[in-house]
Amino acid sequence: ARVLLDEPEEVRAVHAAYLRAGADCIATATYQATFGGLLARGLDESGAERILRVGVELARDARDAFWSDPAVHRGRLRPLVAASVGPYGAALADGSEYTGRYDLDEEGLVTWHRRRWHVLASAGADLLACETIPSLAEARALVRLMAETPEQWAWISFQCRDGGRLADGTPVAEAVAACAGAAKLAAVGFNCVPPDLVSPLLAAARSVTDAPLAAYPNSGERYDAQARAWRPGAAGVASGAPPDLATRAPGWLADGAVVLGGCCRTGPDAIARLRDALIPNG
Repeated sequence: ARVLLDEPEEVRAVHAAYLRAGADCIATATYQATFGGLLARGLDESGAERILRVGVELARDARDAFWSDPAVHRGRLRPLVAASVGPYGAALADGSEYTGRYDLDEEGLVTWHRRRWHVLASAGADLLACETIPSLAEARALVRLMAETPEQWAWISFQCRDGGRLADGTPVAEAVAACAGAAKLAAVGFNCVPPDLVSPLLAAARSVTDAPLAAYPNSGERYDAQARAWRPGAAGVASGAPPDLATRAPGWLADGAVVLGGCCRTGPDAIARLRDALIPNG
């Protein structure tokens, strides 16, 4: 969110790097951009709304520039722009998107998300990406907001503590089932989890839904909220180690995922390797 304000051209450059790497969908830099945070930074209400829209515009501009050169995108799908809707915990900046321990209930979360939701839903993105959702209450709140914008596609992607439970302890099957009746559900899945958890999570989701499944794990490292830094993961993944997405991705496809990518600490190189593994010379 800070970079949207201070260095928007850097955001555009990052989008362009992912597109060149082979991404068929890029997410806006609005994950942590909220009205509360932007107002605290000194913007007024209209300025905060403008920054959210700028986040979508930067991604669209990068996509359209990439698509304007047929020699660059020959054989590719026209990339989608997903407006990133981060969880309440991301705004708290205390790591609670990895625990789901909130001071708001479902009704409070609907109210907290509503204004940003409607701004992003009207900003021209192809879909909304509800990411790193750690709790059943927040998933239910987002499903309710999806009903308020029935023309807008969205996916819901959960953060999980292990292969069978959300960060707040809710069984994955229960959380996925709660999304089943959502209008325009583009996919349901998991992000910012260690790669080792992806297959069991996909199996748990597939047991209760036929919706498209998504998986975009992190590098396997662990986020230290107090230090605001990444540490070696529980499985011994060292900080800075290249993420092992490409070798695992064929198995995730076999597990039912149709949307694959990378989250924290992955980067364009990991996406390029992932694409090469799934679509050689594609």
